[in-house]
Amino acid sequence: MPELPEVDALVDFLRPRLVGDFVTRADIAELSLLKTVDPSIDALAGLAITEVARRGRALVFGFDGLNLVCRFARMGWLNWHDTAPSGPIRMGKGPLGMRVRLASGAAFDLIEPGSKKNAAVSLVRDPSEVPALASLGPDALSLTVDGLAAALSESTSRIKTVLEDQRIISGLGNAYTDEILHAARLSPFATAKTVDPQALYNAIAEVLETARTALIGLPPGRIKTAKKRGFSVHGRTGETCHVCGETIAEVSFADKSFQYCPGCQTGGRKLSDRRMDRLLK
Repeated sequence: MPELPEVDALVDFLRPRLVGDFVTRADIAELSLLKTVDPSIDALAGLAITEVARRGRALVFGFDGLNLVCRFARMGWLNWHDTAPSGPIRMGKGPLGMRVRLASGAAFDLIEPGSKKNAAVSLVRDPSEVPALASLGPDALSLTVDGLAAALSESTSRIKTVLEDQRIISGLGNAYTDEILHAARLSPFATAKTVDPQALYNAIAEVLETARTALIGLPPGRIKTAKKRGFSVHGRTGETCHVCGETIAEVSFADKSFQYCPGCQTGGRKLSDRRMDRLLK
């Protein structure tokens, strides 16, 4: 799922190209994508784009009195066209979810490859009308050490769970929490209230700033590939940790997995992986 650094890079690319341009047409190609009916998506035609912003992990396009909120889910992303494709939109065919055509002749697509369609688009008068945005906690880039300490102080949940909870800290997901915990030398299973807030705060700031610096300035088609090149542990199961030389390990769940370094994070111990534990019985 696109997280804070990727969406910030997307905003940086889109803002100078979109603000001041006008929507000529918005077409929905995947009916499950659109989560609102009033206002109609047709209301975008003729409106000027006044802002492009990030809220948590969502991309928000601002208009005069309306906001188009795009939540990418796990596989969703945006494709940019300097010149809008001339072919017709085919409903329910391929990854295309929505195409927005612009007066400048450009266009952008919201896409979601794969059979599971969980991305969401909402046209609302205020972004807080989208429940997922209304419940967002403080943005990971606006955290203070004191705010982080307060969020951790009473929690008996695992630290990885807390970092991914958008109601507590917004903007982070599976990939960058793996990277943050590695940078902080913390076990993903550590109890949140036992974690040193200053050390975790420093790791969050370091990982996000490094990632944003690497991604901002890239076109949408290159952001995801560049993101993966910067990872120390995430997606690198079985490879060597560049810090300590230990083999990077994984914990798997039904629909996702996370990675960590036993040498850097767990004192050399492997964390329990229920899926692998069952296979080895």
